[in-house]
Amino acid sequence: MSVDLIGFLGVVMVAYVVPGPDFLVVVRAAADHPAKGRAAGLGAQTGLCVHMLAAAVGLSVIAARSPMVYDAIKLLGAAYLVYLGVRAVLAARRAAHERAAGREAVGGLAGGNDSRTPQKEGSAHGRWRSGFTQGFLTNVLNPKAALFFLSILPQFVNGGGSATRQIFFLGTLDIVIGVAYWFALVAVAARLRALLARPKVRHRWELTTGWLFIGIGIGIAAAA
Repeated sequence: MSVDLIGFLGVVMVAYVVPGPDFLVVVRAAADHPAKGRAAGLGAQTGLCVHMLAAAVGLSVIAARSPMVYDAIKLLGAAYLVYLGVRAVLAARRAAHERAAGREAVGGLAGGNDSRTPQKEGSAHGRWRSGFTQGFLTNVLNPKAALFFLSILPQFVNGGGSATRQIFFLGTLDIVIGVAYWFALVAVAARLRALLARPKVRHRWELTTGWLFIGIGIGIAAAA
């Protein structure tokens, strides 16, 4: 089996470096907790596995050639991104109102109620499941990921060998690179947690990423 690894690695790295929905999901999850960020990265790559398997057996070809199926996947993905964005915006506004109410409260009781417990995402299992689900759904409902395997991967497949085996090889390599990239990104984002823990910075971060999700979702839906 002979493939153009240098060219393929270049395309993959560019695809990961350019920020997209997966990037926002992983960074936002990492800002909540590093474990949640890693789970989101693993979820995104698991969604990529689904696209790789679908491409290998030809299901993605059917979806790409059927406008109705393709548009349905796009609209589902757009709706999920808008949902994540609305949640982020509402959470930011709710937190702002709670801080305002806390400032108006008098006495030590009010200060005691201003704990960080409500900000926690439950148990470690709950954080992991939430991050993984967000990463997985964001990726698996992204038809561009399916088209990557349909249109980009074949360009690096050598006609002399098994196309299916080569697609699996390149797809697996893509997934491994992605896991390493997301984990490195989570490590960087984790160092910024102290900055994001500041109420004003957190508020702006939630609003910005929330509206970005909504904008991306609306843009995808409009193009469907």
